[in-house]
Amino acid sequence: MTEFASKRPTAAVVIPCLNEGDSIGRVVADILDVARDPGLPVDLSRILVVDNGSTDHSARNAGHAGAAVVSEPRRGYGRACLSGVLAAENSAIIVLMDGDRSDVPTDLPLLLEPLLSGTADLVIGSRILGTYETGSLLPQQIFGNRVATAFLRLAFGVRMTDIGPFRVIRRDQLLGLGMREMTYGWSIEMIARAAKNGLRVTEVPVGYRKRTSGESKVSGNLRASLKAGYRIMLAVIRARRDTLPLPPELEPFVSG
Repeated sequence: MTEFASKRPTAAVVIPCLNEGDSIGRVVADILDVARDPGLPVDLSRILVVDNGSTDHSARNAGHAGAAVVSEPRRGYGRACLSGVLAAENSAIIVLMDGDRSDVPTDLPLLLEPLLSGTADLVIGSRILGTYETGSLLPQQIFGNRVATAFLRLAFGVRMTDIGPFRVIRRDQLLGLGMREMTYGWSIEMIARAAKNGLRVTEVPVGYRKRTSGESKVSGNLRASLKAGYRIMLAVIRARRDTLPLPPELEPFVSG
């Protein structure tokens, strides 16, 4: 067992949330049920729901369910994720997942195991390798995944089947990647920069459900899908060339 694993690091769960008030309370409750397992290193006080400017009751319901609510009014999926990561100051591991209850929290031990055993640095939950409910992944999402993963393989030599939202990584390594993309491209940029920096990226099969509230910000309609696809491809190109400035919040964590 590695030194990292033997120290029993604590994990924070970061959940970006935008107008998912009908599901976020159940998401938090599901995570707390899993996190109460003494064998898991999840800090119950670090279930962080990042309210990304919701106009519904998302923040209130998340707080009532037992989450710590982080406000990030500047819109952008990546921006919300980064704000949650920065707020998880005393946590060695970051778990990222969505707030629409499509991810399955009982899969969390599967994602943590490679990290805790020292065999991986970034673990992605693959819905393609696992099981997904009919209608939970739309045709444009499946096609987009194929294009995105092929692009990753060509640009960085990393073989993936899915750009899934359910993932775990060490906080210091994530902050040190120098993430630039603050919108849809956050998820793929993380994989690209991890590969670029020599981190070991692996996948584990996970389940996936139809969302129980909210509207997909990526696949809700053709226009949104095309816009997201453009941002995702651009994120890979930018990660390769570093054409965007580093967000000032990350400057203390990135060497050089």
